[in-house]
Amino acid sequence: MLSERLKTLRKEAGLTQEEVAKKLGVSRPAYTYWEKGEKRPTPDKLTQIASLFGVSTDYLLNSDTEDIDLSEVELLFRTTSKGMTEAEQTTFKEELIEFMKERKKLFENNKQ
Repeated sequence: MLSERLKTLRKEAGLTQEEVAKKLGVSRPAYTYWEKGEKRPTPDKLTQIASLFGVSTDYLLNSDTEDIDLSEVELLFRTTSKGMTEAEQTTFKEELIEFMKERKKLFENNKQ
């Protein structure tokens, strides 16, 4: 359900209703109606919401699809890489993956 997904995505992003509303250019009460399922966003706002949270509009609307459990790392990547060019995002992602691999090795070595 759209309202549940909005609330979950917002909380996973660590944002308040006020912050999301501001990013979308709507009032907090308008956004709250969407989260409560009392009203639905326009198609344009739905596209903005999907872009903000790095998900598809299909994911937001289709209650039959498997829930995507975004980890904090995935969500952080999505929000941090917003506004970057595709080439910058690719470089950022590659560097992040390399960093994570190195940290994982370090953690594994410390367990031994």
